[in-house]
Amino acid sequence: MRVGVVGLGKMGLSHLSMIQAHPDVTVEAIVDSTGYLLDVLAKYTGRRTFTDFGKMLEAVDLDAVIIATPTRMHEAMVRTALERDIHVFCEKPLTLSSEDSMALSKLAERRGLVTQVGYHNKFVGAFREVRNLLDAKAIGRVTHILAEAYGPVVLRPKGSTWRSRKSEGGGCLYDYAAHPVDLMTWYVGAPTGVAGTVLGSVFSEQTDDEVFTTMYFDEGVSGQVSVNWSDESCRKMTTKITIWGTGGRIHADRQECQVYLRDTVEPPPGYRHGWNTKYTTELTEAPWFYLRGEEYSAQLDYFVQRVNARKTEGLNTLRSAATTDRALELISRDASRGPSTSADDDAAVPVLTKPIRRPLRRLLQRYI
Repeated sequence: MRVGVVGLGKMGLSHLSMIQAHPDVTVEAIVDSTGYLLDVLAKYTGRRTFTDFGKMLEAVDLDAVIIATPTRMHEAMVRTALERDIHVFCEKPLTLSSEDSMALSKLAERRGLVTQVGYHNKFVGAFREVRNLLDAKAIGRVTHILAEAYGPVVLRPKGSTWRSRKSEGGGCLYDYAAHPVDLMTWYVGAPTGVAGTVLGSVFSEQTDDEVFTTMYFDEGVSGQVSVNWSDESCRKMTTKITIWGTGGRIHADRQECQVYLRDTVEPPPGYRHGWNTKYTTELTEAPWFYLRGEEYSAQLDYFVQRVNARKTEGLNTLRSAATTDRALELISRDASRGPSTSADDDAAVPVLTKPIRRPLRRLLQRYI
């Protein structure tokens, strides 16, 4: 499979290192705006290098591209590749507009192309086990989900990159919160509403550093998002999911999946009533190539296998990424409206106008 890699930032270099080690892939071309970096790669790897995406597509025959550029550039690059019938792996988020994301999804579907977006958490064993347990209805009817992510990205006022500029990467919401929100939509579907959103700034002047919101889903399921990328108490990004149901509770992070099952449900094979713990190491197959984490290797291998099989359906397609982008858009829109109930709104605060009758007062005192 002939692949071109576009963008050589942190994720682009990681993808390049992994994909060029894949036995079914040859990296035919590399695109970046940094001439010095391209010169070094050309000298020591022999790869063809370009500073212009369009010129690379004109000069090189490709089966697929891996796009890891700043988010604002995704829409045009993905569209150009799809219009040339080239399969696309694109870093997350897909775009900064759910309308653009859905349009790209429809274009890919019309042309029968394989697409994938880099939401790597779906390839973490513990998070995949959560989905397996929900499919098996292990905790009964889901009632609430909490999605969290914390990490040390922006820790001082001075200095910024494209990631922390809202017009370039979308800030903490699109760059960081996108991961736990994508897991939420995978587990309980697209949100039907959003409320109480706070997009707060800790150090950044141009964008948000923390995201807190409440989300609503079908069948009475509620959810909350808590994300902060200015939290140096975490050495690196830490993503966590907790789900409550009528039959128990699931908590998962990168390392393990903890499950509590009530005696009112039938435990799935390998589980029992009470507490259960499954570790990522026992839930994950050995990767073909390891760099940073097995989930990064696994998602690229999954993409290669889908392209070879022309399998357009699968995890992290442009359509599923558009669903996540729509959820992020709802969060942003809710934040722009401000609080729905103001502290100055006396009508919003219930006032007790009549005294509580003595028998009721005694009853309340018994339990307070």
